[in-house]
Amino acid sequence: MMRGPITADDFKGQFSGHETFPLRHLWLRKAYDAVARDGTGRTTFTGPESIVTFGVGKNMALSIRHWALACGIIVDDGATVRPTELGRRLFGGSRPWDPFMEQAATAWLVQWHVAGDPKMTTTWYWAFNHISTQTFDHEALSNAILQYCRFRQWPRVAEKTVERDVECFFRSYVPRIEKGFGEDALEPVLAELGLIRPVGGRLFEFRRGPKPTLPDGVFAYALDAFWTRHAPNASTLSVEAIAYEAGSPGRVFKLDESSVVDRLANIETITNGHFIWSDSAGIRQVMKIKPLNDPLKILASAYSDHGDRQQVA
Repeated sequence: MMRGPITADDFKGQFSGHETFPLRHLWLRKAYDAVARDGTGRTTFTGPESIVTFGVGKNMALSIRHWALACGIIVDDGATVRPTELGRRLFGGSRPWDPFMEQAATAWLVQWHVAGDPKMTTTWYWAFNHISTQTFDHEALSNAILQYCRFRQWPRVAEKTVERDVECFFRSYVPRIEKGFGEDALEPVLAELGLIRPVGGRLFEFRRGPKPTLPDGVFAYALDAFWTRHAPNASTLSVEAIAYEAGSPGRVFKLDESSVVDRLANIETITNGHFIWSDSAGIRQVMKIKPLNDPLKILASAYSDHGDRQQVA
């Protein structure tokens, strides 16, 4: 049975906006800088000056905007485009967390945003949360998504649009080997995570298991966001939900259950007592002692130069 935000009555899938370009390193920083500098930024990505601002063509400038919105770096409220607090913490101020996107924490954070929320990156969300087979390919993923689109009767979802979206999804994690140099030859941000690998021909599989480069701070930040979406009024959350529910950290980061439990065993320390782990009478769960007023303070602990200076409140 299909579950999760993708099944909501008012949800409509999105399968475009990236102009077929996977997210590249420094694009989020470029988007943040441009919007922070230009104030409202309504024409930052669409005006003639965008080619000069970003040093890329018009379509790629639109792609930069798409990824910055999808990753929560900027927000468009219909009247203005402005940086988010997450964008400011990562790239702004006198002590940004990761101004050049050099730390693994940022790549894992991007993964959480694009595969944990279907709003702007429906194919990414579908692949990580609703593929149940051991191996998969472009055609199988496209057909499954198109079948669901028809079932939901979503308007204006063309077959070619979904196919291009699926192609961009695969290139985000398993980039093509390009000859030459330039922007298109750079490795996409998500490729460094090694979450998907080719297994012969056009077949691929997810790499499940422990993720040594995934910081506990990113995991805890994702857990809090998932909890808010999945069961906002619940005071407890089971291991099974955290490991297997659509949109959960276990699904999005491709952690096996044992790896999820290992992370949860330290959740009290990571969250400064806001969440605690319980394994009593065969019931394994996390209990929320008090809500996190500022989840970004948990995320700060994922960045080595800042985590030891932050106190979760």
